[in-house]
Amino acid sequence: MNTRRQLGEFLQSRRSQLRPEDVGVTTYGGRRRVPGLRREELALLAGVSASYYSRLEQGQASNASPRCWRHWPGR
Repeated sequence: MNTRRQLGEFLQSRRSQLRPEDVGVTTYGGRRRVPGLRREELALLAGVSASYYSRLEQGQASNASPRCWRHWPGR
């Protein structure tokens, strides 16, 4: 298994375990389509763009910056 894919799987599994109420994200009722946080919500909390986070999770970027890890929710 390559490193990029492992990183993506790790990020996705952690994101699915974080609930919006655990990290102070406001929800507006209704059913959520994904378990845990949406990519956009996690990216906002981590201080990175949603497209950068998506690339990390999809294995299109090789590593997350130290700045990203410092602000990672739930770490």
